[in-house]
Amino acid sequence: MAKPIMAKATAVWLVDNTTISFKQIAEFCGLHELEVQGIADGDVAAGVKGFDPIANNQLTQEEIDAAEKDPAHKLKLKFYAAAVGEEKRRGPRYTPLSKRQDRPAAILWLVKFHPELTDGQISKLVGTTKPTIQAIRERTHWNIANIQPIDPVALGLCKQSELDAAVQKAAKKKEAEGAVMSDDERRKLVSTEQSLDMPSEPRIPTAISGLETFSLSDDEEEEKEKEEDLPDADSFFNLPSGEQPDVDDD
Repeated sequence: MAKPIMAKATAVWLVDNTTISFKQIAEFCGLHELEVQGIADGDVAAGVKGFDPIANNQLTQEEIDAAEKDPAHKLKLKFYAAAVGEEKRRGPRYTPLSKRQDRPAAILWLVKFHPELTDGQISKLVGTTKPTIQAIRERTHWNIANIQPIDPVALGLCKQSELDAAVQKAAKKKEAEGAVMSDDERRKLVSTEQSLDMPSEPRIPTAISGLETFSLSDDEEEEKEKEEDLPDADSFFNLPSGEQPDVDDD
């Protein structure tokens, strides 16, 4: 059921100006019945000014009268053509002015550590535009030389749960497409808690990677054996007393 705008302020007005039951007000405003009772007791919404639903075209006086006479009557929101589709309206996340300068750093962090995220997902996470994301991806942003990647969660631009949800969605999409993921990619595509719980895998340093499978050819093995059979030059000068090395008279 559609809810009135400024639901809590509307509930305050209905509590103060009508005899409608707490249950009816709670159902109409999308609140808990105890919360409405708290409003009546002054424990909840203290200082909130009531919002008149009649003056603001959300209820009719006839509807309020019917609810006051019948405790089982459910208040119905007045049809308001201008509000149709208002709840479905989506747009980029609002970012406070004080944090807008941090968005490029957050975008660079997401692009660098989570390249699987789409521009749309990044836009929703940090409240930016796709041209800005594209400019940072292609490193054509006017200030790219001075931007350092910073976790958007640390900057307060999004919640960790929101980032994890976006990464999980990207993981499912990538697996559905049948893409092969490396271990590093799999760690990025799981939530932070899951990644921390994953056992660390021993890895061979890049500098010596592949040496464990290195083997000599037959010719190289034979050449190596010949070199081992040759006498060492130092052995000629460390012979036991009375022995001389064989030297040709020629």
